[in-house]
Amino acid sequence: MTRDSVGGGFDSSTPLARELHDLTERRKVLAHTSLPLPERTRVFTVSNQKGGVGKTTTTVNIGAALAQSGARVLVIDLDPQGNASTALGVAHHAEVPSVYDVLIDDFPLADVVQQSPEFPTLFCAPSTIHLAGAEIELVSQVAREHRLRTALEQFLSDADEMFHYVLIDCPPSLGLLTINAFVAAKEVMIPIQCEYYALEGLSQLLSSIQLIQRHLNPGLNVSTILLTMYDGRTNLAQQVAQDVRDHFTGQVLDSIIPRAVRISEAPSFGQSVITYDPTSLGAVSYLEAAAEIAKRWQPAASSDSSDTNNQGATH
Repeated sequence: MTRDSVGGGFDSSTPLARELHDLTERRKVLAHTSLPLPERTRVFTVSNQKGGVGKTTTTVNIGAALAQSGARVLVIDLDPQGNASTALGVAHHAEVPSVYDVLIDDFPLADVVQQSPEFPTLFCAPSTIHLAGAEIELVSQVAREHRLRTALEQFLSDADEMFHYVLIDCPPSLGLLTINAFVAAKEVMIPIQCEYYALEGLSQLLSSIQLIQRHLNPGLNVSTILLTMYDGRTNLAQQVAQDVRDHFTGQVLDSIIPRAVRISEAPSFGQSVITYDPTSLGAVSYLEAAAEIAKRWQPAASSDSSDTNNQGATH
């Protein structure tokens, strides 16, 4: 903020002052926001075959934001790079039991899940380097497309307390790992970056989802699209955001995730931005997105399948 040269007060006419005022008001709204908890576990696959769109960042920060609100959240790291595991502060070196053991060696999911130091209600099934070879090894497995779903259903039914959300972080490809994620989920969340070529490859992803719906998981729906890496100073970002909203009416969240240094820094400290800098623009934006996702759940939607694309309710 800058001081008014006449009155000695703060000059609210500067862009920085307006941004700070807006951020303060958004924090106030969030402080008085109570998120509803779903009656049934909502299982999301977070996917986009295009790399670098904020997929893992979105998985981690939406999970942390929901956990902060009191929800019990499980993040399943299906990306061999293990970035979600790193950001949630859980061990994922080669000797750690991981999702690989669940998919290939029939380990119970409960044997690999770790509690994240982020929040008491946030848990992670980590990835390890072994997962890089799982695509090939899955080819010869019985019920290869259903292995994650079977393990997850068993885990959720055996859990002492209900999990409200499961978020599955996929690799940026459409192989067997991603297919397992689609078969295990009820909802797909697609992060789309507000940059040139944002919609490139999206038609192939949507075609793949339609094939999964037709042959493997009829209950799957694209319920949530989140705009990421938004820079409101550029006409391009504004145009891309409008194009996405025009293409996906009703599925795009009002909340937009900006380009922000704090979001990028947080994983290097083994944290989400929600705990790394809870008052930052990035944290506030992800908290708003999580609130919007939670509020889209409607009890009545479970009895009206025609609303599922807009409401994102679990069947």
